Amino acid sequence: MLRFYKGSILFTLVCLALAAWYGWHQTGTISGMLGLLWIVVVLSILEVSLSFDNAVVNASVLEDMDAVWQRRFLTWGMVIAVFGMRIVFPLAIVAIAAGLGPMEAVNLSLNDPGRYEAIVSSAHVGIAGFGGAFLAMVGLSFFFDGEKDVHWIEWIEARLARFSNIKAAEIALLLVAIYLISRMLPAQDALTFMVSGTLGIVTFIAVEALGTVLEMREEALAAQGAVVRSGLGGFLYLNILDASFSFDGVIGAFALSNNMIIIALGLSIGAMFVRSMTIHLVQKGTLAEYRYLEHGAFWAIIALGGIMLFSARFHIPETVTGLIGAVLIGVSLAWSIRHKRRFPDGELESAVRAD
Repeated sequence: MLRFYKGSILFTLVCLALAAWYGWHQTGTISGMLGLLWIVVVLSILEVSLSFDNAVVNASVLEDMDAVWQRRFLTWGMVIAVFGMRIVFPLAIVAIAAGLGPMEAVNLSLNDPGRYEAIVSSAHVGIAGFGGAFLAMVGLSFFFDGEKDVHWIEWIEARLARFSNIKAAEIALLLVAIYLISRMLPAQDALTFMVSGTLGIVTFIAVEALGTVLEMREEALAAQGAVVRSGLGGFLYLNILDASFSFDGVIGAFALSNNMIIIALGLSIGAMFVRSMTIHLVQKGTLAEYRYLEHGAFWAIIALGGIMLFSARFHIPETVTGLIGAVLIGVSLAWSIRHKRRFPDGELESAVRAD
């Protein structure tokens, strides 16, 4: 167990040491330093609770990638997740929204954190529309699959699989949901929400299309006897998925602190542990061992996507978001363990029909 999380533990200790030094430098008191350390710890726990379903989905995609692209995702992807989404992304929002240059945005985040928070929060409607739509498409595409023959919540999942024969049914469903939510918003916010939500759907379709094109190319090369290193499509898909998962964590972090450095340290610790969980799930074959765990993760993604969409109109505490995901995954894990006890000899078709 320790070998999977040793790197994350070391990374956590380094981040906590940096947070302690920064807290002492900023406040000059033990209590001030401990207060900032506590915020870093809470932010890291928040990030893990919001992203456990992300680790499960990452593992399901990584299982089909070769070892080279797995390593690239767990190394290059970590840089993108930590530096790109937890640091550059909020700064880019501020720079674009306020018409500032990159260095001006950095200076604002360090010297005027209140205004920095206000600018980032002002972009919440667009972020909620894009991230919520992309995540909802990820979850719906798993269940709107006519070839899917293993169902956890049978009476819903079996019907969704049948509806997959209707072309783009999940897109139509999501567009209706986006439109209905936009009707609850002021006119300007409604337009922003509709455009960003549509772009989230288009981004999902584009990533899926790119993955299909790359897969077809790899199959053609393999048929000619060429050695193929597959995984670029999955790599791009996972990084966009990671970005979508990080939106709510970045925005939600401002409920605890508006200090860019504290937020970056806390969320980075959480992101590192999510990577370790992904490695653990892949190398231990946990998804194959626990039959419904993947289903629970995708239901949690749909729930997270829905919460992000509704957060454009209603404030939903991050604790509720994390709790819903944890409950769905926990119940699916318990159901998987129950299935293993009932059918210990493996995944037999008779067991599929009986469960």
